[in-house]
Amino acid sequence: MGVEIAGAGLDSLLDPFSRCLDAESALRVTEFRVDQGVQARVHHLAERANNGALSEDELNEYESHINAADLISILKLKAGLLLKADDD
Repeated sequence: MGVEIAGAGLDSLLDPFSRCLDAESALRVTEFRVDQGVQARVHHLAERANNGALSEDELNEYESHINAADLISILKLKAGLLLKADDD
């Protein structure tokens, strides 16, 4: 599956979800920040990955964090677009 197809599939799942948000919820999504402890763990795993020192379990954990961060970024973008559309 190509990146464009995968992205379109994800978009078709998340667009209806984002339309469920009211303005207050959308604002809260845009303001969401990852816990500092989680950020520190991801930074640690990233350093180990850059040095080629990740165990298989650490690699799985790191990939999970990256996937979650990507999903959160997309949701934040969609919530921001929803808020912008409400302002127009």
